[in-house]
Amino acid sequence: MPYVNIRITPEGATPARKAELIAGVTDLLVRVLDKSPATTFVVIDEVALEDWGIGGLPVEAYRARVRSDG
Repeated sequence: MPYVNIRITPEGATPARKAELIAGVTDLLVRVLDKSPATTFVVIDEVALEDWGIGGLPVEAYRARVRSDG
Protein backbone atom coordinates (compact mmCIF):
# COMPACT_ATOMS: atom_id res chain seq x y z
CA MET A 1 0.00 0.00 0.00
CA PRO A 2 2.19 2.87 -1.23
CA TYR A 3 1.62 6.33 0.18
CA VAL A 4 3.18 9.29 -1.63
CA ASN A 5 3.07 12.81 -0.22
CA ILE A 6 3.80 15.64 -2.65
CA ARG A 7 4.37 19.11 -1.23
CA ILE A 8 4.17 22.03 -3.61
CA THR A 9 3.60 25.74 -3.57
CA PRO A 10 0.18 26.61 -4.98
CA GLU A 11 1.57 28.46 -8.00
CA GLY A 12 0.03 26.96 -11.12
CA ALA A 13 -1.42 24.03 -9.17
CA THR A 14 -4.75 23.74 -10.96
CA PRO A 15 -7.05 20.81 -10.27
CA ALA A 16 -6.15 19.40 -13.70
CA ARG A 17 -2.41 19.57 -12.98
CA LYS A 18 -2.91 17.95 -9.58
CA ALA A 19 -4.89 15.15 -11.23
CA GLU A 20 -2.01 14.70 -13.69
CA LEU A 21 0.47 14.43 -10.80
CA ILE A 22 -1.69 11.85 -9.06
CA ALA A 23 -2.09 9.78 -12.23
CA GLY A 24 1.60 10.04 -13.10
CA VAL A 25 2.88 9.03 -9.67
CA THR A 26 0.41 6.15 -9.52
CA ASP A 27 1.47 4.97 -12.99
CA LEU A 28 5.15 5.14 -11.99
CA LEU A 29 4.54 2.93 -8.94
CA VAL A 30 2.57 0.47 -11.06
CA ARG A 31 5.29 0.28 -13.74
CA VAL A 32 8.38 0.27 -11.53
CA LEU A 33 7.22 -1.59 -8.41
CA ASP A 34 4.19 -3.49 -9.77
CA LYS A 35 1.92 -1.83 -7.20
CA SER A 36 -1.84 -1.88 -7.47
CA PRO A 37 -3.39 1.49 -8.33
CA ALA A 38 -6.36 0.56 -6.15
CA THR A 39 -4.17 0.64 -3.04
CA THR A 40 -1.83 3.49 -4.04
CA PHE A 41 -2.44 6.74 -2.18
CA VAL A 42 -1.17 10.11 -3.39
CA VAL A 43 -1.67 13.21 -1.25
CA ILE A 44 -0.83 16.72 -2.42
CA ASP A 45 -0.17 19.37 0.21
CA GLU A 46 0.01 22.99 -0.85
CA VAL A 47 2.46 25.05 1.17
CA ALA A 48 2.23 28.84 1.12
CA LEU A 49 5.35 30.57 -0.21
CA GLU A 50 5.97 32.24 3.15
CA ASP A 51 6.05 28.79 4.77
CA TRP A 52 8.68 27.35 2.40
CA GLY A 53 12.41 27.97 2.62
CA ILE A 54 15.41 27.16 0.45
CA GLY A 55 19.03 27.75 1.33
CA GLY A 56 18.13 29.43 4.61
CA LEU A 57 15.79 31.93 2.97
CA PRO A 58 12.05 32.19 2.39
CA VAL A 59 11.39 31.01 -1.17
CA GLU A 60 10.59 34.49 -2.51
CA ALA A 61 13.87 35.90 -1.11
CA TYR A 62 15.74 32.89 -2.52
CA ARG A 63 14.23 33.45 -5.96
CA ALA A 64 15.12 37.14 -5.83
CA ARG A 65 18.73 36.25 -4.97
CA VAL A 66 18.93 33.72 -7.81
CA ARG A 67 17.55 36.29 -10.28
CA SER A 68 20.08 38.91 -9.16
CA ASP A 69 22.98 36.42 -9.28
CA GLY A 70 22.04 34.98 -12.63
